[in-house]
Parts: sequence; C-alpha cells; structure tokens
Amino acid sequence: MHPLKSNAPLIVYLDVKSPYALVAVRPTLALESELGLAFDWRPLTLDIPSFLGSAEKRDGKVVQSSGRSERIWRAIRYSYHDARRYAERQGLILKGTEKIWDSSIANIAILWVMETDRSKIPDYLNAVFPPFWRRELDIEDIAVVEECLCSAGISSTGFQTFVTGRGRQIHDSLHGLFHDCGLYGVPSYVIDGQVLRGREHIPYLRWRLSGSMGDAPDIAYELPAC
Repeated sequence: MHPLKSNAPLIVYLDVKSPYALVAVRPTLALESELGLAFDWRPLTLDIPSFLGSAEKRDGKVVQSSGRSERIWRAIRYSYHDARRYAERQGLILKGTEKIWDSSIANIAILWVMETDRSKIPDYLNAVFPPFWRRELDIEDIAVVEECLCSAGISSTGFQTFVTGRGRQIHDSLHGLFHDCGLYGVPSYVIDGQVLRGREHIPYLRWRLSGSMGDAPDIAYELPAC
C-alpha cells in the first residue's frame, strides 16, 4: 500500500485521537454519499509527543508534562477551542483528552473494516469517534474496539490476529512513509497524488471530484446543516 496511491478517487487519512479528525468525519462521509463515490479510508496515527511533547491530566489538572513550553500549551488550548466550535455545530461533544492515547488499535480497525465490510465504514467511524471524544472509550483496549465493531454491525472474528499481524504491518509500513510523502497530520486527503490537509479543503475536493466545472471554490470550512 503506497500512501499516495489508490484505486479510489480520494484517500482519507484519520486518527481517532485527533479533534480535527472528529469534526471532519461527518462532512467527509456526507461528501462521499453526495457524490456516490467510495473513498479509501486509512489510518494515520499521530506521534504527538515527537512534536508537541506529552502530558497527562487527572481531574482536569496536569499531573505530568514533558517537552511542552507555554507556547505549545497555548497552541493546544486554541486548537481544542477551534475544533470544539465545529463539533458543537454538529451536535458533538468534544472533551479534551486526559492523556495522549495510543490510537493504533482503533485506527487499524479502519483497515479491518475496509477489507471485511467496506459498506460499514460510516457505522464504524460513528461508533468510535463520538464516544471516544465523550471520554467513554478506552481505545487502547482491543476488546473495547471489538465492541465498537460489533455495535457497527461488523464481525470482529479474526480482528485480534489482524491487529497483531498483517493489520499492524500495513499500519506501521504506512507510518514509516508518511513524512517522505508530505503527510503530517489529519484529516489529510489525497487526490491524484496531491496531499491536502484539513477539512477546509472539502469544497475544493467536491469541485475536483465533480469534474472541475467552473471556477475552483475558495478554501473554507463548511458549516453542517445538522
């Protein structure tokens, strides 16, 4: 699997632990449905401590922090504030996480659904993203992720073997190629080998995927109807 190549018209990269991925899921699913296309949904598991440092909270208070300057803390607080505004417009709850999660199992499950029951991608994303951001899921527990699969109507038979075997290999292989391919964050979209990061590119993606008729739209967030 090459990070920039797919038989699908669009590759969508997500990470369950990203607030910006949360607010991109519904608009991207809506675009897929609107155009009657099947996107290639893939995981991009962020290594947050490598560029933002790490921290752990308990009862809302920071109890451990490493590599985070006050400038980084301000940027993180703003990013949550920004994402929360768009979450609220979708009726979603976005609570700041208490630690930096290893989201790889929940992300590998995206690969599992794509291979075993592609039509259930919307169901799985809706089963894992909103509850995680309500602090209802331990996505580091494989049994919890299996429950998300089951609640979305997807068989989890063989999932544990997939997570420790081929699924992990695909996940890690992709991860090792991301930076060389210009993939650094989520949501990221790849169209004809071009990387576009951020939900604000959805109007442009609609234009491209619809045949590029007329002038290209401005880059902007679209407010959901819901």
